[in-house]
Amino acid sequence: MNSIEKNIARVIKEVVEKKRFILIESIIRGTNSKRVFEVFIDGEKDISAKDCADTSREIDSGLEIILGVNANYRLDVSSPGIDKPLKFLKQYPKHVNRKFELSYQEGDETKKINAKLLKVDGEDLFFSSQNNGPTVFSFPFFFVSSLIKQ
Repeated sequence: MNSIEKNIARVIKEVVEKKRFILIESIIRGTNSKRVFEVFIDGEKDISAKDCADTSREIDSGLEIILGVNANYRLDVSSPGIDKPLKFLKQYPKHVNRKFELSYQEGDETKKINAKLLKVDGEDLFFSSQNNGPTVFSFPFFFVSSLIKQ
């Protein structure tokens, strides 16, 4: 990552944190003549289109300082889609009572089950599953490898 890209990443991170959102991912791609910046944000509450637009405007102001007013780039700010795994513990509470696809390793085999998030208690996630009869189970967040909202 060159110094311009580092400055861009810094601006994105600062704006997102200032707005008290969670930076899920920022992607910088394209060429110097046509850059594309994709920024995915989330929050402890749902992210609205207005939240994305306001965040985009603030990031855009910072990019104009770094790249110049006439720079040719595209900036996309959005929340992660339903098919994106949750990455941070503070994303989970707003998803209580939603179904997830859980992937886990058992020996050399990757297994998947569908389960509903019942609650978040500290760093523990509690789920219920109907796969082999009704089951309630929990595991610590750091154990999560892949949880996809359904």
